[in-house]
Amino acid sequence: MTNRLALAKLDLSREPMARQVTRTLRQAIVSMKISPGEMLSEQDLAQRFGVSRSPVREALIKLSEAGLVRVLPQRGTQVVKISRSAVEDARFIREAVECAVVREAALKATPMMLAELNANLARQRRAQRSTSSDDFMALDEEFHRLLAEAAGRPAAWRMIEDVKPQMDRVRYLDVKQATPRHLIVAQHAEIVDAIKASDPVAAEKAMHQHLSEILRSLPELAAQHPDLFESEVDGLPEVLSA
Repeated sequence: MTNRLALAKLDLSREPMARQVTRTLRQAIVSMKISPGEMLSEQDLAQRFGVSRSPVREALIKLSEAGLVRVLPQRGTQVVKISRSAVEDARFIREAVECAVVREAALKATPMMLAELNANLARQRRAQRSTSSDDFMALDEEFHRLLAEAAGRPAAWRMIEDVKPQMDRVRYLDVKQATPRHLIVAQHAEIVDAIKASDPVAAEKAMHQHLSEILRSLPELAAQHPDLFESEVDGLPEVLSA
């Protein structure tokens, strides 16, 4: 396992161990601290977390169901490489859901929710100059969650959370190249302006443009990092060989 990954001992008083392991590994995979194609050892992970192998095994099952790892018979568990088709599918689902979300937000957002969105934008503007991708990504995630709240559709955010890791890995791969931070903030501001103006058509248009950015950078990133992407033949990912 890569030495870049530092795993803290779990706080047993907070929540079930398996849930903590799942969340921590999921974030490490999404943020590319664990590389696509890397093999994971139950025993090594258990030692790093300071737990038994049982919660680690449960976490790997959850991550397999989420499409982030796969079990290779007689070999162990491997982090799934990035699939262009999976990223495109995730973007399609997010666009369908989030365009509907901002349409409703434009009609339902309260002054309090607009204030929260603007406060988030202000923090994004400060964070766009930071060297930490994690800080900016956290604010980006909060922004999209707030949109769902503004629309009165918290369940929509839970649906988005299920598919967004496929897109997030691409964004973490090279967040500046994928979409410059200042452009992300400008696009977010355009969405908020449309919601503030109670203009659902403009809000949907702004969200469509925002979520289409990843399609522009995806082919170039895949060409630059072929070892991190699945080779896809006739639209189907090949079985991992590493």
